[in-house]
Amino acid sequence: MSTENYPVVFGTEDVLRSLCDSVSRVLSVTTQSQIRYSGMVQRISKTCLKPDIGCFVLFDGGFSGLVVINFSAPAAMELYEQYMLNMGMSKDELTTSHTSDEVSNVMGELMNQSVGDFTAKVARELQTHITQNQPKMMALSKQVILSVDTHLEKPEARRVTFFTGRNNIFYLELAIDRTEFIKLNDFDASEVPDPDALMDQVHGATAARPAPAVSGTSEHDELLNSLGM
Repeated sequence: MSTENYPVVFGTEDVLRSLCDSVSRVLSVTTQSQIRYSGMVQRISKTCLKPDIGCFVLFDGGFSGLVVINFSAPAAMELYEQYMLNMGMSKDELTTSHTSDEVSNVMGELMNQSVGDFTAKVARELQTHITQNQPKMMALSKQVILSVDTHLEKPEARRVTFFTGRNNIFYLELAIDRTEFIKLNDFDASEVPDPDALMDQVHGATAARPAPAVSGTSEHDELLNSLGM
């Protein structure tokens, strides 16, 4: 039977919206602040890491893609401070430099949980499976164009602007093959986890933080070489 007899219920923009919802939800819960994103999305020709802190993660499985989040220094420091204070740290114990490994590790942990929330929603709502790799973080002084093999045949790229509780800005970019999910049979999506369960997960993850941020010329060059640059 032709698929034209079935409605398209989930397309590329819906995937992007679901990802943005996960990012805003996880960051709002873990930092106890209001994180929102713009109602407008920008079509872009390619994704890239930009100053001050760039982070990317690849996912693969039912569909493949690349997620990039570029944090300005004020946005990164605000999220870092709010997260650490919410974890019970005192302000005197926090670093004051956005280039420190501690800030990059927190940003990587938050991105890991945001994309993890998104992949869980994909399993519930689209009944398919995707996996993610470990987020990679870089403190940057100039723009870097990403060249990562994502096995995308007809990639589409989008950029969305996010705002923190103090109106600092960061950007999310998504590159993904144009895709459409068509509902063939009715089903009930699994129950969505509540924020309290998410916070318990966050507190339990503090002992298993992402690998330290890239620092030093040799490691920096090694990462750039792995990206094909």
